[in-house]
Amino acid sequence: MTPAELFSSDLAETAQSLRAKEQPFAFATIVRTAGTTAAKPGAKAIIGADGTILHGFLGGGCTRGAVRRATLEALETGAPKLVSVAPEDFLNDIGVSAGAMVEGVFYARNGCPSRGTIDIFIEPCLPMPELTILGNSPVAEALAQIAPHFHWSISRAVDEENALGKMSAIVVATQGQGDLDALRDALACDANYVAFVGSKKKFAALSEKLSEAGVPEVTLAMVSAPAGLDIGAVTPEEIALSILAELITVRRNSVERNPNA
Repeated sequence: MTPAELFSSDLAETAQSLRAKEQPFAFATIVRTAGTTAAKPGAKAIIGADGTILHGFLGGGCTRGAVRRATLEALETGAPKLVSVAPEDFLNDIGVSAGAMVEGVFYARNGCPSRGTIDIFIEPCLPMPELTILGNSPVAEALAQIAPHFHWSISRAVDEENALGKMSAIVVATQGQGDLDALRDALACDANYVAFVGSKKKFAALSEKLSEAGVPEVTLAMVSAPAGLDIGAVTPEEIALSILAELITVRRNSVERNPNA
């Protein structure tokens, strides 16, 4: 595959269309082959959220099952995968069984008559994480200004339906203007992160009311309060920065949540 084909307009258009729809997908690239294989190094494909090849070519049916499994796991964990589809005698020679993950490589058996080996790198492309900011306080406004520079999309109202594979975070920065209602709305969503801008004492008082209203203690315990990392922040801009630092930590840790990734 030539460089022009590698970055073909069809691949780019497919990727852009999926991005616009906020649908997760993966880029797959053949990085090495050995023996007889239909596809060669450099061949690329775009794979959808269900593991189906949407555009491109990675060879015949011998690779599809392994690519699909690896893609689904990559989209679930957010971490890239390296898949080696090899004949059974080769796997036996190196002492690896099909389905094993060894030193970052997922091995799968190639049962096709060609008996070739194909190594495929799969890179997940997830929707931009969404940060919902509740409130119009100075901290809320400062956070809304700086978060997009770190690739967070901003929403000012809760949405209980998140796109597949899309990380979501909610920061309650109402600061005295509807705190209880905002917290209740935030906790009703299945967000990856919920934070409250305010003192521990204030959050404790609100938690007591929410608990009496039926919100589980385990749910309340997951709220980061006061929001942000302890960096000695004082001004609204500094507090917003401390919250963003915590958001980055949560986001990066979510990618590494699978120790075998």
